[in-house]
Amino acid sequence: MSKQYDFSRALAEADRCLLCHDAPCSKGCPANTDPGKFIKKFKMQNIKGAIRTIKENNILGGACGVLCPTARLCEKECSASHLDRPIKIGKIQEFLVRHGREINFKVFEKPEVTGKKVAIIGSGPAGISCGAALARKGYQVTIFEKMEEPGGVLRYGVPSYRFGKDSLKKELKDVTDLGVEFKCSHPIQEKGEVQDLLSKGFQAVFIATGLWDAADLFDKKPAGVYNSVDFLSSPHTIQSDLIKDQVAGKKVAVIGGGSVAMDCAGFAQTLGAQDVYLIYRRSFNQMPAEPDEKIESLENNIHFLILNQPKDYITDDTGKITGIKLARTQLAKAKKDQRRVPVEVKDSQWSLDIDIVVEAIGNKAFEDSGKIYPGVDLDAKKLIKASLEDCRTSQEGIFAGGDIVRGPSLVVNAVQDGKTAANTIDSYLKQRKA
Repeated sequence: MSKQYDFSRALAEADRCLLCHDAPCSKGCPANTDPGKFIKKFKMQNIKGAIRTIKENNILGGACGVLCPTARLCEKECSASHLDRPIKIGKIQEFLVRHGREINFKVFEKPEVTGKKVAIIGSGPAGISCGAALARKGYQVTIFEKMEEPGGVLRYGVPSYRFGKDSLKKELKDVTDLGVEFKCSHPIQEKGEVQDLLSKGFQAVFIATGLWDAADLFDKKPAGVYNSVDFLSSPHTIQSDLIKDQVAGKKVAVIGGGSVAMDCAGFAQTLGAQDVYLIYRRSFNQMPAEPDEKIESLENNIHFLILNQPKDYITDDTGKITGIKLARTQLAKAKKDQRRVPVEVKDSQWSLDIDIVVEAIGNKAFEDSGKIYPGVDLDAKKLIKASLEDCRTSQEGIFAGGDIVRGPSLVVNAVQDGKTAANTIDSYLKQRKA
């Protein structure tokens, strides 16, 4: 993780702000965190006002300051880039949230509860954002989480070296201080259980379960091959010591080119891997990971094997992974459009000796999602059909947002979905009362 800003560095960076009247950076934030406003307040020495702006607009402002791909969102729109370089908005945002805790600045007061109850399924970014927004409106909110601890992808899908669990704990305290209740180790996954919540005292339900089923590369998975979900969540499960022992001093291959693949590679290094290889069938520039993530991985001596396509796994007599069969690829124009796609090079197959493989090729919805959400329309990918404008599903009283609706997406998009759902639920319940 790159070095955090201290007060003087953050203020110096904020002083570069041009104070644009239309604040294009704010328009570039999917969660409407409003960087144009909080940077202006910080620049004018209204530090508490800057912190308040962030947290009121984004309850997970600290996490988003670290995890957001700001280079292609708010910072991409920064007018300062036409003169020099864009302002490091994410760095300033992370500093202000952290500084607020250091000075014990309390942004929110616990509101009076109206008595109306809302259930949220899933304690990831969408669920947390929705829960906090509803609690601020006076609703009694219960978030049901199947895992032992809350946080969703922020806890189980992001390595600690990127976003520390102590920081997550403090972000979650802001939520519980509003009166939100987390019920962990409490999965809502049986047939009709979502609808049952509506007959058990809850006036509305928000589904924010995310995507926790990993895509598989091949039909068979030998011993020593993990998916990204199991690998990254291992510090919080009974597999922790097992995976650590298997990785330490060994050669690890991570298959994939996205941000999750970069996280898996970095995590393998923290576990003491001898060598870590990133295998990707397209070019370096086509890797969907953010540019700074790729550069950081290179600087940390991750070996990039680009333009290489996994063909099969090699195993020993016991069925344990010992290597990967690869074929070199080259880019060629697709027949239907101008995209350049990887094509296998003839007679180019080779083998890489390896001890552990992590497949980081994407997440998907569980196949039995139709059983979990009967009566709620799903698409062909088992994602919930819900409008991003209001998060309404096909069933009255049930709303949904985050990755279970969008597919794999950004934390900041999930935060906005949670806010959208909270506003819709508030309007829905007020109309019912009328």
